[in-house]
Amino acid sequence: MSLESTVVVVGLGYIGLPTAAILASHGVRVTGVDVNPRHVEAVSRGEVPFVEPDLSDHVERAVASGALTAQATVPPADVFIVAVPTPFADNHSADLSYIDAAMAAIAGVLRGGELVILESTSPPGTTGRMASHLGLLRPDLLTPEGELTVEFAHCPERVLPGRIMTELVTNDRIVGGVTPAAAARAANLYAVFCRGEVHLTDARTAELAKLVENSFRDVNIAFANELSLICERLHVDVWELIDLANKHPRVNILSPGPGVGGHCIAVDPWFIVSAAPMESRLIRTAREVNDSKPGHVVQRVAEHAARLRDPVIALLGLAFKADIDDLRESPALQIAAEVAQTVPGARLLAVEPHIEQLPPGLASFDSVRLTSAEEALAVADIVVLLVDHRQFRSIDPATLAEKVVVDTRGLWSQAQSLAGAPRGLADARQLVAAT
Repeated sequence: MSLESTVVVVGLGYIGLPTAAILASHGVRVTGVDVNPRHVEAVSRGEVPFVEPDLSDHVERAVASGALTAQATVPPADVFIVAVPTPFADNHSADLSYIDAAMAAIAGVLRGGELVILESTSPPGTTGRMASHLGLLRPDLLTPEGELTVEFAHCPERVLPGRIMTELVTNDRIVGGVTPAAAARAANLYAVFCRGEVHLTDARTAELAKLVENSFRDVNIAFANELSLICERLHVDVWELIDLANKHPRVNILSPGPGVGGHCIAVDPWFIVSAAPMESRLIRTAREVNDSKPGHVVQRVAEHAARLRDPVIALLGLAFKADIDDLRESPALQIAAEVAQTVPGARLLAVEPHIEQLPPGLASFDSVRLTSAEEALAVADIVVLLVDHRQFRSIDPATLAEKVVVDTRGLWSQAQSLAGAPRGLADARQLVAAT
């Protein structure tokens, strides 16, 4: 196997590992690199260290065939794909330390002629910043004219957790190069497995395109979340209202919820705000609306708990969206921690079917325990639906008749509507649309 057919993927997380596995499944020799020994050991066994449908089969076959290996250090290769976290700091600016660390690790094995692709969602200019960083780290890779002999491109991921292995193949891809040659070379690599159209542009536009996609979603979710607050004030069922409004042929209001989570929608808009703070007023306001929702839910739960002595509160779901185990930026996790802090004497039963132990942020509370849905519902005084996991959709709303229910996803409110039962405030003990 020649060096020209080798790829290193730095970061074996929710994007890096699927990318490594899909490339390996299409005949490319791939080495996955991660600083987390658990991830390296799991992949080396042909296993997946997190939940993502269909990924296990790809990883198992790729490792068994020898096309995919995993290790802790970066080896030489022809192409390097960087898929590491890009969280934001307290001031909402991007923390690029993981990208910098990856670039430093890659720099040590470069010989000239390689392609470095950044997949991590990043502020505009980050890919060019990586190239400049390499020029400082390895001046020997510069031509006499000061041009790098290593090419750089940005190819943002555009997949939905829970459907990653399907959307990696079917979705269009945007590839932006620091140079046109870099974009064309990166596009050829993604064409190995991508059946969608590959669109070429410059790196800065590709970076901003991903941020814009998620900001569009965030703004529209904020509209739905703000509607839910308005409806609560006016004693209107927000789910019924949205259902009726969406019958207009040019209206498609999204569903409200307890907040916005995940590493994309909850983070990316802030990168635009940081890059152009005076011009991004709507994007900033949408973020503020969505960031305020967890606190609103906590307030509603606390109000109900204050009427009970030593209440037992069931919190259904901790992930940031349905049917996955990803807790990154999860509003449900934030709500659980704040309820534990602000509701004295309460016993919290957390139900998250996709994890085996409480995350550190909750495990530190003696009042919080991870349990099954059946146990939590049997003893809870207050039931708070935070994530509409498939498992929770089968819960009969009739079993909740003697409990206070805070339904942040509209799951049971909508079920009642379909059954012709009373909704919202008309219910005896009420389903609270605290969304």
